Amino acid sequence: MAEIVALVDYGAGNLHSVENALRKVGANVRVTADAEILRAADRIVLPGVGSFRACAEGLRAETGVIEAMHERVFVGGAPFLGICVGMQLLATRGLEHGETPGLDWISGEVRLIEPDDDSVKVPHMGWNDVALTHHARGHSVVDDGEAYFLHSYHFHVTSGQDVLAMTDHGGGMVAAVGRDNLIGVQFHPEKSQGYGLGVLADFLEWKP
Repeated sequence: MAEIVALVDYGAGNLHSVENALRKVGANVRVTADAEILRAADRIVLPGVGSFRACAEGLRAETGVIEAMHERVFVGGAPFLGICVGMQLLATRGLEHGETPGLDWISGEVRLIEPDDDSVKVPHMGWNDVALTHHARGHSVVDDGEAYFLHSYHFHVTSGQDVLAMTDHGGGMVAAVGRDNLIGVQFHPEKSQGYGLGVLADFLEWKP
């Protein structure tokens, strides 16, 4: 029987485009905010667009979802992928529209992009390089390439060991984070054509 990939439905704006991309690479997707389905899922994907605060509040409003995700990922060992704000929510806190607690699964905070060069525009929007960090070479999901980004805030990660890939937009910024069976990407795989579909396909095959 095909593995169940739970795509968490908490009102995130990119839900259906992520669902379509996952189906395109062969995933058996269940779009859900049901804690019991999450506890039984083989893999979990957390999408997200918009502000950190709105996404965090939306996720917390879904009864039992955070607890079910935590149990399935940290006790059950299910592979987890966070996309865009879904990746940022892994942080300890976000500083968009005041301070908002994150999941604190990967230590750090999400701050406004402040480019070194005044000519560099915010938001960071469009295609940009994804460059693996030295210790992430050979990672099973993320590789060097070019992906589509759209964000005004970025993840300052406490430990460099949790940074899988970087990009540059008026200074270095985290493009992917990961530890154990967790991975998060700041870019949008569902908008990143062949590269992005490759990331999703590799996530489906990943056995951390």
